[in-house]
Amino acid sequence: MLYDAPLVLSVAQLNRYVKSKMDADENLNHIFLVGEISNFKHHTSGHLYFTLKDEEAQVRAVMFRNAAARLRFQVSDGMRVLVRGRVSLYEAGGFYQVFVDDMQPDGAGALSLAFEQLKEKLAREGLFDPAHKRPLPRFPHTVGVITSETGAAVHDILHVLQRRFPAAQVVFAPVAVQGEEAPAQIIEALDSFNRLKCADVLILGRGGGSAEDLWAFNDEQLARAVYRSKIPVISAVGHETDFTICDFVADLRAPTPSAAAELAVPDHTALGTQLLQTKARLNTAMLDGLSDRRSALAVLCSRGAFQQPQLFFDEKRMRLLMVTNALQSLQQSSFHAARTKLGELAAKLQSLSPLAVLARGYALASDRSGAPIKSVAALHNGDPMYVRLADGTADCTITGIHPLNV
Repeated sequence: MLYDAPLVLSVAQLNRYVKSKMDADENLNHIFLVGEISNFKHHTSGHLYFTLKDEEAQVRAVMFRNAAARLRFQVSDGMRVLVRGRVSLYEAGGFYQVFVDDMQPDGAGALSLAFEQLKEKLAREGLFDPAHKRPLPRFPHTVGVITSETGAAVHDILHVLQRRFPAAQVVFAPVAVQGEEAPAQIIEALDSFNRLKCADVLILGRGGGSAEDLWAFNDEQLARAVYRSKIPVISAVGHETDFTICDFVADLRAPTPSAAAELAVPDHTALGTQLLQTKARLNTAMLDGLSDRRSALAVLCSRGAFQQPQLFFDEKRMRLLMVTNALQSLQQSSFHAARTKLGELAAKLQSLSPLAVLARGYALASDRSGAPIKSVAALHNGDPMYVRLADGTADCTITGIHPLNV
């Protein structure tokens, strides 16, 4: 029996051949696969690399950037998912893998999972903190409205604002409220209101719809724009049972757009009623106050000082006389004490005065310059000398000097 010569292939040729067989198999070109994610890696290129495994086996998987950009949730290790894609061989590595086109959480919707993941993330960062929420102005001068110009929400809001508080001005910013372009338009409107400072309160919302229709209000960047707004924001998205991330970040959540308008402004009819009631209370208080003061005045007028005012002045005059006499007595006593003290000091000064010494028979000798002569050693015969006595001065001339022998 004759055998053909064996076919010798390169590794690349083998992998290319196996890949062509796998790519030609329709059963492998459109598969659904359930498994748990492990070894997850989000590459800087945007591609997702991971392993899908169950209790008995595992397979490599890749999700390219374009498909990954459509995901509504964050992929992580340990997550059980349902993927749709195709199976093929990676020639360079020599292993087969699943090329994933779509991915959904197994047992939970992608939108629901994405909502919970973002809600948990923003809650950890403090974007839902009640301490950050600002109170609404009681009497807003201008109300900003951010919603679709074609939906029923804008008509409901404007109708309620006009009915409740016609004095408020309305600045309307039309935006898309669903679709991929909606978050960017709403963010631009929010930032413009804050940059221009052209509103006292903002109403952000839309009418009801499916979870997909309302998804624009679950955008992370929109949530951060609401959080950084300096103008208080009322979120009114969908119906009462609908909740979005914007509802948690906003300063106040309204169940419907109409309810948001009611929360944004006071009811001018109720204000008028309150004003009339307040006016009536003030009028009653004023009349009661006047009556009380009339009664108090009548009591005062019935007293003796008002019946016989001369008695009041006589009493005050007597007190004035008593105070005057007391002051005069105190003045005289002070003057007498001062005179006595002055006499004592004058006597003491007199006793210490050199003139008093001269009055007792002593004399003071001085030279021609007036300096006192303290020793005969400073004298010479013929020198002039002046002698001060108690009642005058005598001019003298030295005719002799007689020192004492001590």
